[in-house]
Parts: sequence; structure tokens; C-alpha cells
Amino acid sequence: MKLRPAGDRCVTGAWPRSCRWLAAILAVCGALGAGVVPAPAAAAQAAYPIRSVRIIVTAPPGGGTDIVSRTVAQRLSEAWQQPVVIDNRPGANGIIGTDLAAKSKPDGYTFVVVLATHAINPSLYRKLPYDSTADFAPVTLMAQYPFILTTHPSLPVKSVREFIALAKTRPGELSFASSGNGSGPHLGFELFKSAAKINVVHVPYKGAGPANVDLVAGQVHAMFNNFLAAMPQLKAGKLRVLAVTSARRSQVMPELVTLAESGLPGFDVTGWYALLAPAGTSHASVTKVQADVRDVLKMPAVYSRLSSEGAEPVGGTPEQFTAFLAAEIAKWTKVIRDAKVTPETL
Repeated sequence: MKLRPAGDRCVTGAWPRSCRWLAAILAVCGALGAGVVPAPAAAAQAAYPIRSVRIIVTAPPGGGTDIVSRTVAQRLSEAWQQPVVIDNRPGANGIIGTDLAAKSKPDGYTFVVVLATHAINPSLYRKLPYDSTADFAPVTLMAQYPFILTTHPSLPVKSVREFIALAKTRPGELSFASSGNGSGPHLGFELFKSAAKINVVHVPYKGAGPANVDLVAGQVHAMFNNFLAAMPQLKAGKLRVLAVTSARRSQVMPELVTLAESGLPGFDVTGWYALLAPAGTSHASVTKVQADVRDVLKMPAVYSRLSSEGAEPVGGTPEQFTAFLAAEIAKWTKVIRDAKVTPETL
């Protein structure tokens, strides 16, 4: 029905100039009611992201997590033509950065990179400030990687068997570093200790970067490291590598034996890097970011950069990562229970 002015009112009839503003408003409202988005709004949605994106990294600069995060962020920034800011928030086994992400606005402009500790923490700590599944929208599993058993060159060992033999002659005298209490490298080494029946003292750090600094300096003797963080020191001869922790040998160093081949049959520990968003983040934003991360991981330069240093790029769907995370939580729950690891023993 059309309206025409009658004095200061608009009544049925043709649209005079004085009421065309009302016609415009009603036209927009009608379009919205019909599910039609005005062109500028539709363009804004298609152009996502239209401003800078923050990626919270639950580890300090210098470690494998930081390297992977920055490698991916740089390429996303180039693809989106928007800044992608890395916000390192290490500490408390990843809880500090993860909690910050959980409480961030779910507007598609904040994400968080988590490790295997995200699946470990629910069974390690009695109370977390967030729910590891309900408070997040899974985006993608970015990459998986094996750990490598590294030692300081001053330690007179060149094989896993020699390391075990030395540890047995010096119970409680050798030490191993980790990226934090309850981290994948920590619990993985605890499994190694249990399987090898050795007593090696744990020294936790706030991330792989600081841990490697002290390992290179000889302040600690060994560490379940990753290729990304350890490769520069390995190439420089500042660290020695004895074995890989995965069930099969690494493509990076196929000559490197596994722990399973070194007298510990069945041993298999791997780490991973994944991307989450705060719960409530739109499905459109999640799927867009997942697809773009997948494309970044397929770039020859990125794929080569990660795979040449031990990480296997993945980039799966949110649904695939949801299933993977559930399996990881179940796996580490059993490991922690069987090893009798509790916050009081850390």
C-alpha cells in the first residue's frame, strides 16, 4: 500500500518528494524481511576478514608452535590483505592463552593455536577456567609431528640404549627438560622413563624455546624435542639426537631409529598443532578460515618448510578435528591414569 501526505501525515496515494525517505526505509525493511541483504552488507560478508585478525599462541616465541603459527599467519595475511597478529600468551600448560581465547568475543577475529596439552589438561587438572570442548569451535588440525630424543653433546651417549644404561648407573642425577608441566614432551618422557625403568629428574620450562636454551647450554641433559625447534641446534652440532618417538621413522631423518626399535616395543608419542575459535563463532567464519589454512598448508614453500623439519601438514575439516580431539582426550586420560600423574606430582 502506498501513502501520500495529508498535512503532516502520510496517507494512501502517490509518493511525493517529502515522503520518499519513508519509502526508502520501508523498501529496505521489506528486503530484509524477504531475506535479501543490501549490496553493501553482502559485500562486507564476502570480503571477510575486513580488519586485522588475532591468533593467540599458547607458547612463547622461538619454539615449534610459534614457528608454525607465524608461518601460517604470514601467508594468511598475504591472502586476506589484512594484518594477522600473533599474540604469544604462554604459561600454565597453555591454560593462560586458551582461557583468554575462550573469553574473547566470538566475532571471527580471534583464534588460538593449541597443542596436545589441550587434550591433556582436562584429566590433569581438577578444574579449568574453561571447558576444553564446549567453549571452543574446532577449526582445523594444522599439523602433526613426532618428538625426538635430544641430548647435550657433553653426555657420553650416542644411542638410546647407551642413554638408558647411563641413567641406570646414575639414578636421579640426569635431568630432562620439557615445555611445561603436563605438556606432551613431559608426559611422553614420563612414559619413556616408565618403559625404560630409569629415574631422570624433570625440569619444566614455559615453552620449548626456553627449554632448548638451557639444553644447549648444558643446564639439563635431555629433552623430548621437536624438529622445528631443535633443527638449527642439531645442524650446528649443539645438540645430539638419539631417536624419534613416533611408531614409524621420520621422513626428515629416515636413518634415525625409533624408540620402539631401540628396545621399547610399542612406544608411540606424537604432538600436534591445532586452531580453535571461541564458541559461538559463526560457521561461515570457521569454514572460511579452515579452507584458507588448508590452502596455505598446501603451498609448496609452506609444505616444504614444515615437512622438512618434521611436521606433517594436515589442514582437515572442523568435523575431522572434533573427532580427533575426542580420541586424544580419551588417549591422554588413560596415560595420565596409568602413570598416576596428578597436579600434586608435577
